[in-house]
Amino acid sequence: MKRLLVRRPSPRLEDGELTHLDRQPVDPDLALRQWEAYVDAYRSRGWDIVEVDAADQHPDGVFVEDVVVMFGDLAVLTNPGAESRQGEVESMARTLEQLGVETARITSPGTLEGGDVLKIGPQIFVGASSRTNAEGIAQLRAIVEPRGYVVTVVPVTKVLHLKSAVTALPDGIVIGYPPLVDDASLFGQFLSVPEAHGNAVVVLDERSVLISDNAPETAELLRGRGLDVLEVPVGEFEKLEGCVTCLSVRVREREF
Repeated sequence: MKRLLVRRPSPRLEDGELTHLDRQPVDPDLALRQWEAYVDAYRSRGWDIVEVDAADQHPDGVFVEDVVVMFGDLAVLTNPGAESRQGEVESMARTLEQLGVETARITSPGTLEGGDVLKIGPQIFVGASSRTNAEGIAQLRAIVEPRGYVVTVVPVTKVLHLKSAVTALPDGIVIGYPPLVDDASLFGQFLSVPEAHGNAVVVLDERSVLISDNAPETAELLRGRGLDVLEVPVGEFEKLEGCVTCLSVRVREREF
């Protein structure tokens, strides 16, 4: 079974946290339509949609990736580095309990946000960013390494999260827009993409990826590599340093 955790955007979306971008007006109605199209794209590919309770008091609540990271059948609930986001965790915990998913937690003084966690089979890259600290990474390592994962820490100074800079294709090759990547040599195989919004993809299956429609050149590059590329509009979320990865969490029984 493939389940997708999502949360509707708050009417206060434009008040969300920003670190590297200048604030722009956000249209909440357009954001909701884009979110619905994003969810429908997954539904069209056979994913069961699970909506986490709305959190309208939290402008960033739609970015559910940051409050939980899945490791096979284990969910690691995070402790967000942005204090304004810490109240998002409990509603996610309730949803996971209702689904019968085993959980573990990152606790203070550790901080960790899911956008800093890039999984490629058993290899876990974790961004040391303004939102994820050394104690949070140490706690994550203690939770997942006994399950066969290997954690590698990478610096993140040019963007909000690690996955704001790099993600991975189904074959494990890391992709990124070089001006946003601190050190591409840390990832082994690395593919440069021509657009800033092209660095974020979500793997739907072994030959399909989802990408922002603001990266048409990257979409064609990936099609040239034999991938089925599904483009979706997420422009209102990109104004808030969001991308296609942070709007959902994939729940699957096996990862490697």
